[in-house]
Amino acid sequence: MDWTVLTISGGLLLLFVLVSFIDLDAISSFVNVSFDWSVTFFGAFWQVLMLATFFVALWLGFSRYGKLKLGKRDQPEISTFKWISMIMATLLAGGGVFWAAAEPMYHFVDAPPLFGEDNNPSTALAQSFMHWGFLAWAILGTLSAVVLMYGHYHKSMPMKPRTLLYPMFGEKINNNIIGKVIDAFSIIAVAAGTIGPIGFLGLQASYGLQAVFGIPDVFLTQLMIIIGVVFISTISAVTGLYKGIQWLSKFNVRLALGLLAAVLLVGPAGFIIDQYVVSLGTYLTEFVSMGTYRGENEWLGLWTIFFWGWFIGYGPMMAMLVSRISRGRTIRELMVAVAIIAPVVTTFWFTVVGGSGIYFEMENPGSVSDALMDTGMHAAMIAITEQLPLSWIITPLFLLLTVLFVITTTDSMAFTISMGITGDGNPTSKLRIFWAVLMGVIAAILLYIGEGGVEALQNFIVVTAVPVSILLLPMIWLAPKVAKKMANKA
Repeated sequence: MDWTVLTISGGLLLLFVLVSFIDLDAISSFVNVSFDWSVTFFGAFWQVLMLATFFVALWLGFSRYGKLKLGKRDQPEISTFKWISMIMATLLAGGGVFWAAAEPMYHFVDAPPLFGEDNNPSTALAQSFMHWGFLAWAILGTLSAVVLMYGHYHKSMPMKPRTLLYPMFGEKINNNIIGKVIDAFSIIAVAAGTIGPIGFLGLQASYGLQAVFGIPDVFLTQLMIIIGVVFISTISAVTGLYKGIQWLSKFNVRLALGLLAAVLLVGPAGFIIDQYVVSLGTYLTEFVSMGTYRGENEWLGLWTIFFWGWFIGYGPMMAMLVSRISRGRTIRELMVAVAIIAPVVTTFWFTVVGGSGIYFEMENPGSVSDALMDTGMHAAMIAITEQLPLSWIITPLFLLLTVLFVITTTDSMAFTISMGITGDGNPTSKLRIFWAVLMGVIAAILLYIGEGGVEALQNFIVVTAVPVSILLLPMIWLAPKVAKKMANKA
């Protein structure tokens, strides 16, 4: 147990909540200033980092190094379906339902500045693809996972974020304060990024329960939802990687595929398929333009840079999770699964959910946008699903999927954070419980404070990504370097 890392990470998170509870205006002001500074001085750097990571990951995967097996193991520990399910279910907690419903509709109502006043479905979906597609996934577990697996499995370094810098500093990174600071800020970033979806879930599920079952949309309802999430995620995290987490991930993906098929069967399937093809074409055509857009700073802070900060903050800890479950996989398998398959599935899911919303909005203006603008982004999903045939079945299942996605992320990140503190691939159950409960408690307190608390945390996510982005920059050249070393010893 690294008590220094635990004290710094847990202590700073608790301090953030305590100050928010005492003086929300003060913490909001501080976070907003820090947020604006981060967007101004790191926004362009993050855009270049995301693009470079993706292109280097593709090159590495399809180079002569792509056939190298990782983790000093000849055969994978986990089947391909389970493996990809665990990876996808962890990230999609925040985007699978909440943002998939809200973001395409928001861009349809208020066109992204790169596209001028062109309010059409393809540009709205293409902009969402940019935020949840190839670049987002590549930063989460491609280059950094290769470096981490080399350090841990080949050089016996601990399974911690600091090991990402082993190729630069050697074993001394394991025994100095810099390594502890790296671990602590990586944990803070991913914890903040996980607490956010828990808070979003409280808002979305509570609103949905009122719309479907008439249960009052009040803090007590939100609190009970969060308690349920923490309880189930704690059980899942305690049972370990090969039981609860794996089972929930598989179930999530199967439920998502079932709902996807249901929407295509009873919803606007023709519109969805057409828009996916057209939007994917727009996304690929405007890929570099959207990835390097440096126009309206305020819009970038609300959208692109916010998402880049969120995903960068997840980067080191997701690399640990990917490393833990990817032994026996080749570099090519890793790059294809994370940087290609996962984004393609994600963008199609966004088209099914968000594209349906756009279709209903075009057929009946205001049917989705009114709820989105008047109530908030958490209302978009219900506004969409209630217009589908068999909505009395589909809407509750979408609510269930939302809850399960967040549970999966919470238990996976509680497990991974515990690995980051102990350096052990199977950390103690008490530590996993501590982090699952802590993240749930913080989310509940922020919801109790009001939407200002959740908004402050949302901006805080971007601020915490600043030091993490500096950590991830060397992966661009370190991943090819360690791949060459492994090839020379093969």
